[in-house]
Amino acid sequence: MKRKRNLWLPAFCLLTVALAGCQQANSDSSESEQPSDTGTVNLTVWSAEEDQELLSQIIEGFKEQYDGEADFQITWEPQGESQCTNALMGDLENGADVFAFADDQLSTLVAAGALEPVENGETLQQSHLPEAVLAASVNDVLYAYPLTADNGYFLYYNKQYISEEDAKSWDRMLEIAAGQNKKVFMDWSSGWYVYSLFGNTGLTLGLNDDGISNFCTWNDTEGDIKGIDVANAMVNMAKNPGFLSTDDAGFLEGLQNGSVIAGVSGIWNALAVEEAWGNGYGAAKLPVYACAGQQVQMASFSGYKLIGVNAYSEEKEWAAKLAEWITNEENQKLRFSLRGQGPSHINAAASEEVQSSPAITALLEQSEFSFLQRIGGNFWEPVTAFTTEILAGSPSGKSVQELLDDMVTGITAP
Repeated sequence: MKRKRNLWLPAFCLLTVALAGCQQANSDSSESEQPSDTGTVNLTVWSAEEDQELLSQIIEGFKEQYDGEADFQITWEPQGESQCTNALMGDLENGADVFAFADDQLSTLVAAGALEPVENGETLQQSHLPEAVLAASVNDVLYAYPLTADNGYFLYYNKQYISEEDAKSWDRMLEIAAGQNKKVFMDWSSGWYVYSLFGNTGLTLGLNDDGISNFCTWNDTEGDIKGIDVANAMVNMAKNPGFLSTDDAGFLEGLQNGSVIAGVSGIWNALAVEEAWGNGYGAAKLPVYACAGQQVQMASFSGYKLIGVNAYSEEKEWAAKLAEWITNEENQKLRFSLRGQGPSHINAAASEEVQSSPAITALLEQSEFSFLQRIGGNFWEPVTAFTTEILAGSPSGKSVQELLDDMVTGITAP
């Protein structure tokens, strides 16, 4: 595989990773059969740009672990997980040997022949959270190595305004915010968050067998909760002076100027929330909201980051060892320490440091009501068009049911 950027570490980092290598000598990765000495081993690794310091330590630890078995020339290149598949498909045979990607790309990578079943899949399945294993599998076959289990969302709230009991009810928080001239935030421009209002109502959304198109019943006119019931609840939220729909940048601005006292977001904003609210920092699973005379628990999409091994790698055996090393218990703990990302490894997730994180605890609580994001590309724009109308008071003049019908027509388009 081609190489573009080598990792160079200062002496203090080398000392750190040497110690890490000693600590990890008996980790998961050493349990598998070790590859034979193959001379020089060239490997290219793709991961997020923010991973550079972390991957520097992990890769040097890997070299220490297998010192003397090969001459490792390991190159790291920045590549965002969300765009990994597009980058890889451009030149699969010359792409990275080892790469990080979001779990919703797994089926595409498997169908393209970019991934092969993980050889020691049964061992890995026992070491990682069941939901993470499911996210890394196709038809119950493990194709990738679980890396993180934190790509979801939950509730942040400021305890100076909102009690733990208040945080259980969306409508109660809106009432408090309106009374204090403050805001409760959720990003309705993204279907990723809008799913929370529909996902636990009995209305369905998913991917058809063709792996491309969607099925969706969000406009159903029958059942205990109809599509229009959810939409009307959204209309009422949009009219509430305590509600704010904005993007991540708007949320962060609201934290800094004090206008936002609660909001739906993910672990990536945990540090910013803690810095803004200090001792008032609180996190919990998503609340219930009033809909059709019921209190409906908000759902969420869950997501996982995975490590893949390129099926076309000239060093597949060593690439697999590196993938397993990157995702083992100790390195997932290190990832949490350096980047705050939630582990998929059972033991790492159960560690005292991870369990003491309010954001991680909230995410784990929400996992009971979360679902893997398995939807086709036609989902996003129709949802944004729908919420734009709802937030603006339906300037098109269409009824709420008509807006729902238009959205579902777009979502389910071939």
